[in-house]
Amino acid sequence: MTIREFKMPDVGEGLTEAEILKWYVQPGDTVTDGQVVCEVETAKAAVELPIPFDGVVHALLFEEGTTVDVGQVIISVQTGEAEAPAPAAVEAAPAAAEPAPAARQPVLVGYGVSESSTKRRPRKAAPAPAVAAQNGTAAPVAAPAAPAAPAPLPAVPAQPTGERPLAKPPVRKLAKDLGIDLASVVPTGDGGVVTREDVHAAAAAAIAPQTVLAEVPVAAPVTAPAVQAAEAPASARETRIPVKGVRKVTAQAMVGSAFTAPHVTEFITLDVTRTMKLVQELKDDPDLAGLRINPLLLIAKAVLVAIRRNPDVNASWDEAAQEIVLKHYVNLGIAAATPRGLIVPNIKDAHAKTLGELSTSLSELVATARDGKTSPADMQNGTITITNVGVFGVDTGTPILNPGESAILAVGAIKLQPWVHKGKVKPRQVTTLALSFDHRLIDGELGSRFLADIAAVLEHPRRLITWS
Repeated sequence: MTIREFKMPDVGEGLTEAEILKWYVQPGDTVTDGQVVCEVETAKAAVELPIPFDGVVHALLFEEGTTVDVGQVIISVQTGEAEAPAPAAVEAAPAAAEPAPAARQPVLVGYGVSESSTKRRPRKAAPAPAVAAQNGTAAPVAAPAAPAAPAPLPAVPAQPTGERPLAKPPVRKLAKDLGIDLASVVPTGDGGVVTREDVHAAAAAAIAPQTVLAEVPVAAPVTAPAVQAAEAPASARETRIPVKGVRKVTAQAMVGSAFTAPHVTEFITLDVTRTMKLVQELKDDPDLAGLRINPLLLIAKAVLVAIRRNPDVNASWDEAAQEIVLKHYVNLGIAAATPRGLIVPNIKDAHAKTLGELSTSLSELVATARDGKTSPADMQNGTITITNVGVFGVDTGTPILNPGESAILAVGAIKLQPWVHKGKVKPRQVTTLALSFDHRLIDGELGSRFLADIAAVLEHPRRLITWS
């Protein structure tokens, strides 16, 4: 028997730590290569970590909610592998010395690996092990006893209550994309394995509640989750919430943006009655059946048309080179409020997408953000962002630029208001747009023309065709 250690992987992207959100296994549980053992949150996203070998969980080194540095051991597993023959010099080493780890390097899903030395670093004693205690260089003590026989561990055909559901990685990804909890899916595959058909069946059964959730739109930043404040005693006069993860990075980015880029904000109030009628017509169009059609979709399309007419707004500022970098692509950011804080994923090459493709991308972006599964890559290299504050009944705001971007458009609530239409005062669907932009990149004239073009498209959506 060998005790193998799984360390917090190198997450890349300049991140050096991650918080353990949830353990899916406990000491004594059997794990297999590729099985997800925990979920961690970096400063950019929540990611599930698969174990790279088979065995029995020996000990969990940190509790849920603990922030762990990259490279620290987070779980040890007792495997059935025989120890590799060692040179005489090594055989004379103290009994506490452990064999070299396997050549495979564990990494967070989707991040890749970074260049690092293959030499094992001296093991550091954990400052406050959550589940098992360590003394000196001794291995952590596991709660349950491991099997005595060194024979390889047999596959478990069924899934006892409480164990991680069995499913192949593509099936796990499908479940995440559809927002399905694998633990709630009834497996029909051999050995109790969840299949793609099982996931689709579960998704079909949950269509009604998912439709309601899908109506929760992306929005501006939100305050800390109410559940955190609710944990405080009723007599408490203050509640302190640690600033970490996504919220910490967002705060730093917003301060940097506000005091680096000279912000200018302009406003325009407009009649979007025709756009709202077009939204309803598109919903009834059989060619778009199955797609999510809403005002945000046409607002995004209007922004893309306005960028095509004013390409100089799609740029970034290179401080080191003192150059303006014009972008010939549009990675359209959509600000999303999530339980973990504000994130701004973007739709890559949005300028090249049809209306149907844009709708699909928006739906996927919202669902992924709501589930907290947005990857760092999805939040990089944005060019211009839309934030929908209207979902809270807010008329407008003065949004802060996403770092590195040239502009951000705030969309206010769409309401019936008195409006002069064809010489008469009538109730019309009215909203207010606010455009904040970097005055180093966009002067007042260009910013005004860009905002006016967005409004013109939304007032007369036929311009989606005539201006394209």
